[in-house]
Amino acid sequence: MNKFPLAMLLGLFSCATLAAPKPCEELKQEIEVKIQAAGVSSYTLEIVDNDEVQDQNMVVGSCDGGTRKIIYQKNG
Repeated sequence: MNKFPLAMLLGLFSCATLAAPKPCEELKQEIEVKIQAAGVSSYTLEIVDNDEVQDQNMVVGSCDGGTRKIIYQKNG
C-alpha cells in the first residue's frame, strides 16, 4: 500500500488549517501579551474596520479574514 498520497492529503489539510483567518479578539490577546512582555505599560489596542484606519503605521494586525485591523497607540 502506498502511503505517499495519504501523507500528501494530510499535509494539505494541515496547511489549510494554519492559514485559517484568525478571530480579532484572539489576535488582540496575542499582541497584548507581546506588548506587555516588552515592558510597555500604557497603550491602547483597538479593533476597527479597514475603512476606519487613518494611519497605516498604527496597524499591528489584520484579522477576520482581512476585513478588520488592530491598531496600536502608545499613551503618555
